[in-house]
Amino acid sequence: MGRAGSVALAFLLAALSAVMGHAQSGKSGVEKLYILNCGEGTAGDISRWSPGVNEGKPMDFVDNCYLIKHAQGWFLWDTGISDAVAAMPDGLAPADPKAVTWHRPKTLAAQLDQLGIKPSDIKVMAVSHTHPDHIGNVEMFPTAMLYVQKAEYEWPGVNNAPRFKPEHPVTKLEGDRDIFGDGSVTILSTPGHTPGHQSLLVKLPNTGAVVLSGDAVHFRSNWDNRGVPVINFSKEQTLASMQRLSEILAAEKAQLWINHDKAQRDSLRMSPEFYQ
Repeated sequence: MGRAGSVALAFLLAALSAVMGHAQSGKSGVEKLYILNCGEGTAGDISRWSPGVNEGKPMDFVDNCYLIKHAQGWFLWDTGISDAVAAMPDGLAPADPKAVTWHRPKTLAAQLDQLGIKPSDIKVMAVSHTHPDHIGNVEMFPTAMLYVQKAEYEWPGVNNAPRFKPEHPVTKLEGDRDIFGDGSVTILSTPGHTPGHQSLLVKLPNTGAVVLSGDAVHFRSNWDNRGVPVINFSKEQTLASMQRLSEILAAEKAQLWINHDKAQRDSLRMSPEFYQ
């Protein structure tokens, strides 16, 4: 059995053990959820994300990562803009002037360190999709099991380059996945922005259910108006995924945390504070 297989087997055994315990207690295995600052920037023209609306107007964006402490261990959702951007005084400028110029006011590594967490402590991770502002630090965790949709993993990158290092342990999904086997952290297949985009449903014992949007939606007005960015892979899939999320939010009485929405982010508690 290879290294990735050993990691997967050990994780499966731990999951089975925890499922039995949580089945008896009936409680969520999630203990804490931290929101990490994984980038801040300004879009040159917001109509790139909302066709026909706010043509030529700039807009501030944020980029979040989410760290979950579960009874079985640490789980990281998205990794943000590369920490290397923190050393760029003028930020990381896009090829398209309408897109976002990113800055890194805090590195992911420094925020983990503030919590007393080493990258090697994170055994399991997932990314919503493979755009650079979400996978910039994946290889900070070279042995963590990565959960990603098969369609996303196999989607050809620039010049047909692979989107991840082939040696990185990976579980390729074809749909939803209950990560810990207790219903507390569930990956939701929400394609459209990219071929294998996914979102995350987290059930917190005190806060209740929260859906982390990834880029299924970029900001509140897009959600309210069902606006689909011109850059999305499929408009039809995007709209279907928004509808699916709407139904899940209603069924779970969940909050929707929109990853890039600065107004909402500014209303939430950021790490080292946390949600329970």
